[in-house]
Amino acid sequence: MQNASIVYPTDLNDSEWQLLQPLLPAAAKRGRPRQRDLREILNGIFYLLRSGCAWRLLPKEFGPWSTVHHYYRRWRQQGVWAQINHTLRQKVRVAVGKTVEPSGAILDSQTIKTGDQACESGYDAGKKIEGRKRHVVVDTLGLMLWVIVGPANVQDRDGARPLLRVVLQFYGGLRKIWADGGYAGALVDWFRAQVGDRACVLEIVRRLEGKTGFHILPKRWIVERTLGWLVKSRRLARDYETVTQSSESMIYLTMIRLMLKRLANVKP
Repeated sequence: MQNASIVYPTDLNDSEWQLLQPLLPAAAKRGRPRQRDLREILNGIFYLLRSGCAWRLLPKEFGPWSTVHHYYRRWRQQGVWAQINHTLRQKVRVAVGKTVEPSGAILDSQTIKTGDQACESGYDAGKKIEGRKRHVVVDTLGLMLWVIVGPANVQDRDGARPLLRVVLQFYGGLRKIWADGGYAGALVDWFRAQVGDRACVLEIVRRLEGKTGFHILPKRWIVERTLGWLVKSRRLARDYETVTQSSESMIYLTMIRLMLKRLANVKP
């Protein structure tokens, strides 16, 4: 058990744990019973995510690092992190008076350097970065709908296609998706063909004419804020994951931690 005298800032409080516990997979009916407290396991994962440490450097208060990693990896393979993100996002939307599923979304990408691990990566000539690219779609609260991570050399328009296919499949209520000028051109025509008779459009938000330097664009700032949230977790300041599925899971985990804090602070 974790030493009660040691409390890390990333630990789940009682309210957050009550929200998260019902969403975790139940213990298997067969085989050896669980010997570790799942709250300790989650605290270890969130500590690693926020601090950016390696798995083997996890403090011993969380138990053996291999056990914490085992649960993280198994639930990643089972799609648990994506599902929890989906469920908590719905709860947050309802808590602030929004509909359960969004009608609007914002598309963007973020190029990030990779660590020194052997992994699939590429060179983004525009950003002059060797690494990976995070293709994301968020709702109008900035909460993650879906993320796909791939090599940085994949153009935004090309990386957006598989992402948009999934989003259109799972979010039938979407009516508008905003994107910046980098997605203009053939992607808009491709998107129109994908939606067919469905009332959903891809709207390009362009820079204001005559304006130079930084200025806020309608809707576009929402996804930029989300990308800023991600890199506050040091594990996401670079991409240290060997496989892209793990990179995606770390992003979902960051959003899960953020949403738990929001929901725990909601007053009835």
